[in-house]
Amino acid sequence: MAKTLVLLDIDGPVATVTLNRPEAMNALNSALIRALGQAFDRIEQDGAVRAVIVTGAGKAFSAGGDIAEMRTRQGLAYYQELAEDVHALFRRIELSDRPTIAAVNGHALGGGAELLLALDLRILSDRARLGLPEIGMGLFPGAGGTQRLARQIPLCRAKELLFTGDALTAAEAVAIGLANRVVAHDALMAEARALALRLAQQSPLSLRLLKRTMADGADMPLAAALRHEQAMIGLAMESADAREGCNAFVQKRPAVFTGR
Repeated sequence: MAKTLVLLDIDGPVATVTLNRPEAMNALNSALIRALGQAFDRIEQDGAVRAVIVTGAGKAFSAGGDIAEMRTRQGLAYYQELAEDVHALFRRIELSDRPTIAAVNGHALGGGAELLLALDLRILSDRARLGLPEIGMGLFPGAGGTQRLARQIPLCRAKELLFTGDALTAAEAVAIGLANRVVAHDALMAEARALALRLAQQSPLSLRLLKRTMADGADMPLAAALRHEQAMIGLAMESADAREGCNAFVQKRPAVFTGR
């Protein structure tokens, strides 16, 4: 029987996606990439899911690309058979309508760190290590790392990490803005779920529009991005969720959002 490479658990409004190759430190081979895409297919088809947690089985979040598999491909074959799939999947995850949370239980290296960079919020176990070590193999990150890293932390720090391949401790990753916070290892999943449930209480429509506004604006000059924001908040203000939220505020009660 084929092993399930990605586990998907949907519990109320929260979906938990677990990379499940612990014997290979959840290295990202082509089969796991396909399985991760299939997990997000199911999530996107489930209207009840409002937040997503991504984590790894065993001792690692993901140690990166599967080097043994990569060695079997020359450059063009790698580009055609794997790189396009990885880029498309990570961009799809980055632009998902649902907020996503990385629960980083151990090493997130190479492609694993690049997956983390595509997730919205990041909670790190105190055992976590983050890094992009590809330069030590005569390579450099090829799943979005060269672009996302330099957009998320100061350019000189991004270059230092990419040029040296050095790994960061969990505390160092938080200090430079690559993660939200560090928690005790045994508390990681409880912290991630508590955050996911908080997000699930927000308006799913407003979160969707907010994520789109930020993603679109990142590729625009400031003046155009501000006009885009103005248009998108106008859409949000037309929603039933906005009316419910304002009424709940005036009436001093919790809002109940439906996504409409």
